[in-house]
Amino acid sequence: AVVTCVPLLCFARVTHGMPDPGQRDLLMLEEAFMQTGGRVALTETEQKLDAHLHQLKEKEMSAALFPPAMHFFKAKPLIQRSPIFRLLQKMPKAALHIHSSALVSVEWLVKNVTYRPHCYICFTWDNSVRFLFSDRQPFPRWDCFYWQLLETLRAKLGDPTGFDNLIQRLTLFTEDPDGEYPNQDVVWQKFEKAFIAAAGLITHAPVLRDYLYRGLVELMLDNVMYLELRSGLSRTYELDGTIHEKVWSLKTFQEVTKRFMSDHPDFLGARIIISVNALSVSEVKAAIKEAIQLQKDFPDVVAGFDMVGREDSGRTLWYFREALSLPADLSVTLPYFFHAGETDEGTDVDQNILDALLFNTTRIGHGYALAHHPLAKAISRKRDVAVELCPISNQVLKLVSDLRNHPAAVLMSEGHPMVISSDDPSLFGTTGLSYDFYEAFTGIGGLKANLGTLKELAVNSIYSSLPAHLKDTGYAMWQNKWNVFVLDHL
Repeated sequence: AVVTCVPLLCFARVTHGMPDPGQRDLLMLEEAFMQTGGRVALTETEQKLDAHLHQLKEKEMSAALFPPAMHFFKAKPLIQRSPIFRLLQKMPKAALHIHSSALVSVEWLVKNVTYRPHCYICFTWDNSVRFLFSDRQPFPRWDCFYWQLLETLRAKLGDPTGFDNLIQRLTLFTEDPDGEYPNQDVVWQKFEKAFIAAAGLITHAPVLRDYLYRGLVELMLDNVMYLELRSGLSRTYELDGTIHEKVWSLKTFQEVTKRFMSDHPDFLGARIIISVNALSVSEVKAAIKEAIQLQKDFPDVVAGFDMVGREDSGRTLWYFREALSLPADLSVTLPYFFHAGETDEGTDVDQNILDALLFNTTRIGHGYALAHHPLAKAISRKRDVAVELCPISNQVLKLVSDLRNHPAAVLMSEGHPMVISSDDPSLFGTTGLSYDFYEAFTGIGGLKANLGTLKELAVNSIYSSLPAHLKDTGYAMWQNKWNVFVLDHL
């Protein structure tokens, strides 16, 4: 239920004496109505949980160490002990911004996948690693001169547990994040290396099936009911070197999702936003043409299209305008879900938010810079274009250090359409969404954020993202889970 409010700003009369206390109360009420969740009418049961949640938040915000004010790598143990975090883990929700190469925990990749037969490893000149499954010794290549069978290497070392510390090559985690990542260039370099290192494991065809299923399991354990996964649909390979094209990957994703939904009937489903990291207009044109065809062939699987990569070092969306106009020129519909505003530099790419809206983006990925673009902010609110807020990603990639200072605090105070997601959970040492929900709820939302805030964010992630034929069913399923969640935490 949503409560409506009559705007009261026009009644705020100028006075030279004592302001009218009643008028002050009404203005404060209207301001509270404007914030995310402010117009959500809570039931009596929900109000009880909200009061309990407020007490928990007051206690955590007054503690000597407040997690959102710290780097996540240092704050994670504190968050895990938080009763608010444990409550958020039980809350039903959906994930709309996760990249496929960072879906599954690194621990699972190392403990499960790298122990499989025929797994080779190569240590590169730039202190990274490569993996490859092969039924014979792989040939040397420019970045890997010497491949070793992991099973043999572990046996030689005699310390498999210690050797498994190669886990650090697949994640950004470090005990000294400020020292190891002094600026954005350094952390992005490590970020991109980690993706490349994991690729040889994930794109092995038998692993991909298990990887996707495991990813859905980890989300379900965090009470995530629905997923939209950004994926470049990298070509997959078999043990004998046979290569599968993108159609095979989409079919595999579809089959795994159906199997998971059969095993877990209360999971709503998963779709893919086809993503490309491209440098030229011709590459983007080719990718869009391919995405149009794949969406035609897999209408229930392909949600739309996005462009990914480090925004500050890439081309503007406007640079690719000829390619991005292709669906309209062909009189076809291809929804866009653009990354935009993942920057604080104020360079040309800072206009990507406005350009994303000009190309009718369905949502705005990150939107970190949106608060500095009043016109784009007004347009996106009018069109109900939600920002995909990924707090931990923004902090680890050095856009903001103290999440209380995140510009999304302005968006939340104004009730801007928003969803919470986790971007690249495996690289940040998280699973599911609850870590990011915690940071957004306690740090960005502050003390004013309440159960209504959580309810609106969760509803946004479920209702605004589903295909039309699933909206009513999906919302009803979410509402039932929400009611159980509230009763269980009184």
